[in-house]
Amino acid sequence: MKTLLFFLFFSLNMVYAQPPVKDYTDAIAKMEQGAIHSSNFIAGTAASNNFDVKYYRCEWEVDPAIRYIKGKVTVYFKITEAASSITMDLTNDLLTDSVKQHGSLISFSQPVNTATIQINFSSPISAGTIDSVTIFYKGVPANTGFGSFIQDVHAGVPVLWTLSESYGSRDWWPCKNGINDKADSIDVFITHPAIYKAASNGMLQSVLPAGTGKLTTHWKHRYPIASYLICMAVTNYATFDNTVQLGSTTLPMLTYCYPENLALFQANTDKVLEALVFYHNTFGPYPFIKEKYGHVQFGWGGGMEHQTSTFIVTPEESLMAHELGHQWFGDKITCASWEDIWLNEGFATFLAAYHLETKYPQNKILYRKQQVDKITQLPGGSVKVADTLNLNQVFSGRLSYNKGSHLLYMLRSILSDSIFFEAIRQYQKDPAVIYGNASTADLKRNLEQISGKNLTYFFDEWYTGQGYPSYNVQWNMIGSSTTVNIKMNQVTSHPSVSFFHLPVTLKFKNATQEKNVVVDNTFNNQNFIQTLGFVPDTVLVDPDYWLVTKNNTTRKIVATSTGNGVAEIYPNPVADPLTIYLHDFNDAAADVTIYNQAGQLLYKNKASLINGSEYLQIPVKNWAKGIYAVKIKTQSRIIVKQILR
Repeated sequence: MKTLLFFLFFSLNMVYAQPPVKDYTDAIAKMEQGAIHSSNFIAGTAASNNFDVKYYRCEWEVDPAIRYIKGKVTVYFKITEAASSITMDLTNDLLTDSVKQHGSLISFSQPVNTATIQINFSSPISAGTIDSVTIFYKGVPANTGFGSFIQDVHAGVPVLWTLSESYGSRDWWPCKNGINDKADSIDVFITHPAIYKAASNGMLQSVLPAGTGKLTTHWKHRYPIASYLICMAVTNYATFDNTVQLGSTTLPMLTYCYPENLALFQANTDKVLEALVFYHNTFGPYPFIKEKYGHVQFGWGGGMEHQTSTFIVTPEESLMAHELGHQWFGDKITCASWEDIWLNEGFATFLAAYHLETKYPQNKILYRKQQVDKITQLPGGSVKVADTLNLNQVFSGRLSYNKGSHLLYMLRSILSDSIFFEAIRQYQKDPAVIYGNASTADLKRNLEQISGKNLTYFFDEWYTGQGYPSYNVQWNMIGSSTTVNIKMNQVTSHPSVSFFHLPVTLKFKNATQEKNVVVDNTFNNQNFIQTLGFVPDTVLVDPDYWLVTKNNTTRKIVATSTGNGVAEIYPNPVADPLTIYLHDFNDAAADVTIYNQAGQLLYKNKASLINGSEYLQIPVKNWAKGIYAVKIKTQSRIIVKQILR
């Protein structure tokens, strides 16, 4: 979606050797909240549900120097239930001259304060019929200050652009304004003063004379598209072409930028071409590979992911990567409801972060830490949007963007990279959602199919639930070994989740050595035993910030003995090596012996019991199959157990 770029941090004329570590995701979300007219967002679409849009032919006449639009929009649709009329979205600020069906005038009405146009057919249409109407209209689009239809200047030159996300399309053209009824394809014809160039979605077809001092620019897009992603921009653009090789396809990259910024865009476009290759190879083919990708400069403080034609204020690398990511997540597959906006914004945030941490690994940990710090600023809040009429919830940088992104990091840690990315590639080609709309349940289904895991618990805790865990890790060395005993506990920041089930990475280290171990924490007071090969003095919880956690603590303890004297021998049946874990003894030493069925002594060791414990691992790969007796003898007790080899 629209992305705010803080000029306090980024200069328009700066070309980065690597991106700044400053995380501005919250600013992105705040800009999106401000860019959406609240009344438009709440009202959503008032179009009737008795038709399915198939195609738009949009013919617009504009002049960037004049706030005015004259339009002719032909919509092809399929009637889903027998109807005598349909209702489309169109603001009352625009006056409809006439409506035609099959070349003949038909009646219509624009009820006051409804932002709709009701079109009455010449005769009833039965269900399943494909038909079309053409709407002729004109007027001055409302200047709400929140986007939709913007008239501005750059370097003293008039410029006009549109920015319709989420429900602003009806401010300047008649359409079905919801997010879940995509047209199969569109044609856009823009008539404008000949001194300017016009940009839109898809592929440029022609630029032809249209009377004295005018041109008509024709763009064609042959992929499904939501109405809010259809765009137009007109000014004295400078243009240049690039190409990028995506497998066997040479994809055109077309840039429309202000002449005063031509050198800046030319110097930085290679960065988005790199991201195109990376996303294409990682997440599946570029979704609009039969057409193009493009940048169109506009004057808003960020970017907007118009399909095949991203509007962008400046070619900053992380901004370009975020908006490009939306072509897969948001454009090709669009969230079915604002409840699931994270499927657009969480994914785009994740894609940009993943690309940049792959390209600039030295920034990886600091960026992830910044993201986790943002998420955990407050104790509650779910990624699932509870109130879809609340802009602060829908476009929450903390939740929809950052936490949504980090849900994907955590899924990677649970499933492994190979399985996670295979599942995401399957999601991208899932027939149920491809070039359509998806819910979180659709993503979950694909993740489960590829991994074979039931992820209901994860989405209950992290998507529907609120908050995060804080870990308390207690650890001690076992006997004289370099094996550590770990006890895991957690408290949660919000009562909606009593326990978060996660694999947790612990980094054990001393001045010269370190080792990461992963423990699958599924309940409180859970114990784990890990052999390190050295004696650590420090433990770090989740050192690479894969998880959403805060206020974690670790403490080395001295094991206390109950005096009960426990000998844990495993695995049984025996695999190599055989482990004997002695603990809770009050004795100083234990004699450990192992005999076969014939009474022959195979193993003998006098083990020192430090703090009542010791940890032994015994090679048994050369032992014959059979039953063995293990005898543990101390001053206070004798323990005998049988094992099977």
